[in-house]
Formats: sequence, structure tokens, C-alpha cells
Amino acid sequence: MAIEPGPHDLDRVRPILAPDGKATLKAASPAFYQELDAEFPTFKGHHLIQKFDFDSPWPTWEMHPEADEFVYLLSGDVEFRVKAPGEDEVRIRVSKPGCYVMVPRGHWHTAEPLQPTSMLFVTAGEGTRNEIQPPE
Repeated sequence: MAIEPGPHDLDRVRPILAPDGKATLKAASPAFYQELDAEFPTFKGHHLIQKFDFDSPWPTWEMHPEADEFVYLLSGDVEFRVKAPGEDEVRIRVSKPGCYVMVPRGHWHTAEPLQPTSMLFVTAGEGTRNEIQPPE
């Protein structure tokens, strides 16, 4: 068997899907994102699947230039802020578990929870950018 089928805890082990569909399981650690950069240079064609729990606004905006991002509400209530370059910001409230947001590639986004929130993210990480404010 090429990969251990599980069960796995998404808080402890995160799957990374390669362009050919092969999964790599990577343990979460304080240096997780730095390790990703070292183990998957440029992250070209890969998708990271992870769960994120948060109870305060994100400190930055992010943007994924290579693919749309799937964001699924597991629990909570959150307002997603999405902004395309040169356009007005759009606010999207997600308050029913099972609902999701599709963040278009190249759109800046951040989130403001209205209560403690848990979401599942499927992200193409290549070229991801983080900024305090989205560029105009």
C-alpha cells in the first residue's frame, strides 16, 4: 500500500495532493509552512487540504494566483471579505455548516469570524501572497 489510508486527524496530519493525484501526508508542526517550501519548491500544481480554527479576524489578506480556493464551513459564523484588483470589496457571510465559498484565483481575501469558526480549505499554494492590505 503506497499510503496509509487512515483514519487521520486533520489537525495533526495534512494531505497534500500532487498534480498526478498522489497524496503526501505531512505532520503539522510549528514550522509546517517553512517545511512545505523546502519539500515542495514552488508548490506548482499541488493542493493543500487543511482545517483552520479561528475566533478573531485574520491579521492579513491572502491571494492565490494559480487556482480558485475552496473554503467549507464546518462550524461557526464568518464573514469573508473578497476583493479583485481594481474592484470594490465583496462581503460574504457564511453561517450554515456545510456551505462553502469559492475564492476566485487572483482575488484577495480575509475573514472575520462572528463566533468561533472552523473551516476546511483546499488551496493551490503556488505563488500565494499575504499582505496587511490588498494592493489596489
